Amino acid sequence: MALLKWTPFKAGITLIIASCVLWHGFGYEKPEFLTAIDNRIFDQMFRIRGAEPHAGSVVIVDIDEKSLRTHGQWPWPRDMVADLVQAIHESGALVTGFDVVFAERDRTTPAVFFPRYSTFFQDPSQKRVLDLLVNDPTLDHDIMLGDEIAKGTMVAGYAFLFKTDRMKNETEVPFPSIHIRTRPAGTRFRDITLMQAYRAVVNIPEVATASSEGFFNVFPAPSGTVRKAPLFIALDQIPYPSLAFEMMRLSKGRQQATLHASVIGESKTRPLLGVSLGSSFIPTDAMGQLTVNYRGPAYTFPYLSAADVMATPTADVLKGKYVLIGSSAAGIMDFVATPFSSIFPGVEVHATIIDNLIKNDPMVHENYTEIGLTYTIIAAGGLLMTLALVYLSPQVGSLTALFLLFIIVVGDYLVFFKNNQLVGVSYSLFTMLALLFGVTMANYFYEGKKRLFIRHAFSRYVSPSVVMELVKDPRRLSLSVEKKNVTIFFSDIRGFTTLSETLPSEQLGTFMNEYLTVISDIIMKHQGMVDKFIGDAVMAIWGTPLENPSHAEYAVTAALEITDALKHFSKQWEPFGISVLTGIGLNTGIVSAGNFGSASRFDYTVLGDHVNLASRLEGLNKVYGAQIIISHHTREALGDRFFCRYIDNVCVKGKTEAVALYEPLCKGAPDPVLRDETHAFNQAMEHYRNQEFQKARSWLTTLQGNRPDPLYALYLKRINEFRESPPGPGWKGIHILTSK
Repeated sequence: MALLKWTPFKAGITLIIASCVLWHGFGYEKPEFLTAIDNRIFDQMFRIRGAEPHAGSVVIVDIDEKSLRTHGQWPWPRDMVADLVQAIHESGALVTGFDVVFAERDRTTPAVFFPRYSTFFQDPSQKRVLDLLVNDPTLDHDIMLGDEIAKGTMVAGYAFLFKTDRMKNETEVPFPSIHIRTRPAGTRFRDITLMQAYRAVVNIPEVATASSEGFFNVFPAPSGTVRKAPLFIALDQIPYPSLAFEMMRLSKGRQQATLHASVIGESKTRPLLGVSLGSSFIPTDAMGQLTVNYRGPAYTFPYLSAADVMATPTADVLKGKYVLIGSSAAGIMDFVATPFSSIFPGVEVHATIIDNLIKNDPMVHENYTEIGLTYTIIAAGGLLMTLALVYLSPQVGSLTALFLLFIIVVGDYLVFFKNNQLVGVSYSLFTMLALLFGVTMANYFYEGKKRLFIRHAFSRYVSPSVVMELVKDPRRLSLSVEKKNVTIFFSDIRGFTTLSETLPSEQLGTFMNEYLTVISDIIMKHQGMVDKFIGDAVMAIWGTPLENPSHAEYAVTAALEITDALKHFSKQWEPFGISVLTGIGLNTGIVSAGNFGSASRFDYTVLGDHVNLASRLEGLNKVYGAQIIISHHTREALGDRFFCRYIDNVCVKGKTEAVALYEPLCKGAPDPVLRDETHAFNQAMEHYRNQEFQKARSWLTTLQGNRPDPLYALYLKRINEFRESPPGPGWKGIHILTSK
């Protein structure tokens, strides 16, 4: 039977086995959402790693804002582009690539421009000039650019389209000078899993005189970030190289490249493993995409303004370099998102790819490593986490689990990412989180019986807040008592005896339940503990068992809210002839707090003189006509956060020490009328304590005339009594109470 008993440890082992089975079910392709999460993690790793040095071999000639301001908006006349190409050639560039396609004739070339305005050339001499301009090939801007391109080692850019738009022209195909072979020998191009394009947007024949051509397509992931770039794309089952790859090939003087396909499996389709150029092997994904190892944020590579290149010699900068002609101008909008930046010039992506090829250090997705590592983390890490959560304390177990999660991510970064290897850990993290949640819940349901017993056994006898304290730490379940600084609350209904005698028992029960609910809800809302109900009286505590340094403020706030709530409550019972008037007393001080009672029946409460004083203050409300009375101890704890009115200085029965009484009127600053009235009453009290009864009487008479108040009437009555029987010379305004 013990073997069949369900335990948190068995729950953890079950989760580990289930996770391994699910991971095996994914095969070699994990779900897209896991890939997306891994990509986000890799993006963060790029940012943590920061920029790293490039080879210093790639320079971007930038058609930037300065160039557009100097030579006009893009596209430029191609004779001007020819001047730019000439300047680059004269600077001794190793190889130049165009991140631009010239797919249409230049509208500014004479052969295109002047025929539009032939009607303006009616004179025979003008027509002869027009014919010369239109038919002279040396004036054709496209030919001028093509001739200049042909003078150097250049790769012309073009773009592939993948949408079937019925505009395919069999003659518009790229013309790279590369020879491609496959490995294993005999593998057909059509069997390799390259991206398949529908058609190409190529350069016009007059311009297409470069040493080779290469596409400049890059494709963002579903998140919008460019993480990979294809080195080859197929058109009509024929592979074509990218701009960056062709620039690298030409610079090395290689005539051929080899596509390496996988030989695993019996399917005719062969995922690509990588591409080799000479002795260099470049790993790719199954679709022939290189995972870009970004060197840093935008403008990490050197940029030269195209305007500056055309204006001044740049041999010292461009000689022997890979030169890319592209644009970072905002108006041309050639921007993509990368792990480092959401606005990254597209031409710099190609620069980064070239740099990756030069240093042969692209990022590599280690699929088999990821599969094996995931099994290892789930089995070993999952077992360690389960043991920690089951056999260590909740705090230590949770910290151990979080530390394991931290180690997984940091280890992935240090061991793999820093070595240009991408190994996803999202599934491992999800599994570990599932274990953390699952084993914790199992601990709660199956190993938390002591806590559940305490909750069910004692919730009938003590307040919920005490139960929670005991649930958190059962060792506190004892009769031990400790000293605590708290605020004690007592409330009582005025005339409850008469009320209970006149109401039917059922109606009285309904009334009391609703009344006590109003008060209890507000007390607990303000973090108080309802200690007990004594008939219509309520005792509550702030500051224990839960520590609360602002317990006096919370208690007085609750008292003010209770008086407002009971006004609405009283209106609901007016049709039954019931008027609810409640007095509240509050006192703050050191008390004995703990479980008081016998070993078999006890209660959590507070005892001490300050508790007795709070009870006495509640009873004084009917003497002074107030609803809330607080002691000077509570008044001092409140500071300036509440506006209070001084009431009296009294010695309660059985005590020799005087207590100053206050009535909290509002939280925060009072309105001017209330402030002025309270100030006037304080003036009267000053005269009263100094036995200047005539002056005190004058102030109080005025106040009573403006707004009658039982407190003013009480002091006027005392002054009349003092006129007949004055107090002694040592009297300090302290009133001696002879009853409770």
